[in-house]
Amino acid sequence: MSSFLPTEQRLAITCQRHPAFPRDPAVLVRLIKHIYKRVHDDANAMLRPYGINHPEYNLLMMLYGTEGYALHATELADAAGEKSANITRLTNELCDKGLIAREASDEDRRKVTLVLTAEGVALIESFLPDVCALLERQAGDMQPRETAQLERLLKKFLAQLERE
Repeated sequence: MSSFLPTEQRLAITCQRHPAFPRDPAVLVRLIKHIYKRVHDDANAMLRPYGINHPEYNLLMMLYGTEGYALHATELADAAGEKSANITRLTNELCDKGLIAREASDEDRRKVTLVLTAEGVALIESFLPDVCALLERQAGDMQPRETAQLERLLKKFLAQLERE
């Protein structure tokens, strides 16, 4: 039985009780939530041996994908989709692990720049083969055309959410 089947059954009952309930958008939102949970859980399991979790991985990868391996805290929060309070907690943990460092900003001394340390870069490069394998497994047997179509549709969905 599909892990999503009980959700579909509950949605059917909801639609019977309230015929105006928008089933299709509800299915999309709930599918995204189920997918996120599975991706998050799989990533946490894969990253555990490296001593980090999925939110920490996301921050490290945002810095790794940036020229100079550096971002201001607000830029990092935006890039990672995290709230500023969570960024503070996560960056404190990453600093304590020696994976990132805080530096005074060159442009504005009141700003802090978060920078990957050499240890952070080394850790990322050690787990990237496992991340690549996980991503390939998660995409499964989706064809490149299907992946591109899903990407386009998800970007369209996100753009709609950002307009509101």
